[in-house]
Amino acid sequence: MAETSHSPAAGVLYREYLWPAWWIWLIVLGTGFAGYAMLAPIGVGVGVTAGIAVAALVTVAVLNHTLSSGRIEVTPEWLRVGRARIEREHIGDVAAYRGEDATQQRGPALNGTAFMCFRGWIDPVVTIEVTDPADATPYWITSTRRPEELAAVLTGASA
Repeated sequence: MAETSHSPAAGVLYREYLWPAWWIWLIVLGTGFAGYAMLAPIGVGVGVTAGIAVAALVTVAVLNHTLSSGRIEVTPEWLRVGRARIEREHIGDVAAYRGEDATQQRGPALNGTAFMCFRGWIDPVVTIEVTDPADATPYWITSTRRPEELAAVLTGASA
């Protein structure tokens, strides 16, 4: 289903997938081992099959989540974060945060009506003001591994 009037790769100024941290893959392996351990008493072959199946299913779930809701993409016309998108003409101030400043933005300074796309394993965030008067959302906030680059693209500083 085509949501935009251009091809997916045409005119993309910035793209980032919020890939899971390395330790998430250890959890995937652990679930595979748990599948093995639960059924190995029945038979080693059954346990191995179960372990592989469980690890494969969890891997598919993690990848599906990342590819469907863990994407940031900027084109000349649109900003897409996860499944949401907004026309760039409705973007106001953009700010990049790291460290304690990012923690403040995700916590005490967070407006509960903001659009949020957080990943617990990615510390930096970017806030993006929404200037559309018909939109009650004051701003978007998203995790990103490259906050300064995303902010520069959104403000036109990287042209």
